[in-house]
Amino acid sequence: MRKWIRPGVRWAGVPTLLAMMSWSAPAWAAGETYAIDNVHSDVIFRASHLGVSHAFGRFNDISGEIQVDTDDPAEMSISVQIKSASLDTNSDDRDKHLRGPDFFDAKQFPLIQFQSTAVKSKGGNKLEMTGDLTLHGVTKPVTVEVEKIGAGKDPWGGYRAGWVSEFTIKRSDFGMKFMLEGLGDEVEIIVALEGVRE
Repeated sequence: MRKWIRPGVRWAGVPTLLAMMSWSAPAWAAGETYAIDNVHSDVIFRASHLGVSHAFGRFNDISGEIQVDTDDPAEMSISVQIKSASLDTNSDDRDKHLRGPDFFDAKQFPLIQFQSTAVKSKGGNKLEMTGDLTLHGVTKPVTVEVEKIGAGKDPWGGYRAGWVSEFTIKRSDFGMKFMLEGLGDEVEIIVALEGVRE
């Protein structure tokens, strides 16, 4: 079975997300800033549950900005902040546990952050992005593939653009080691960002 999170592998929920962010539009101009639209952006994750199924969740409070420069893809940068207390798995009891000290410890570590540090083009609409991910108070470098989905005018007179990335992290790398034997170490993540040009 192919690894779910590998680049190019489709996930059942992604087409719906991408359809909401896709337009036919001209290329971006150099030196533009996009503010992340929380309503139309998603951070979704899944992890093993007792080795028999997967548990899914999301974060509901996402902010940040994206700098783009079509003349030089290496000048693109992404800064994302996620409130860990906005975790949502559709279960109040489970959410309370996940926000507590055994997992995210949202009171002590209220923000999950990503700041890109290097970008290079992989051709077409794809980029390879390296950045610092801060989770549970631990900062680690990660390298992910980012795909530009589209850009164009919206019905309200603004201009929007969308990107998506799929990757896997090990939660133990970030000090989250509770129930590794039952819930697994690897967490698979989809980040779909829609930005409004400022």
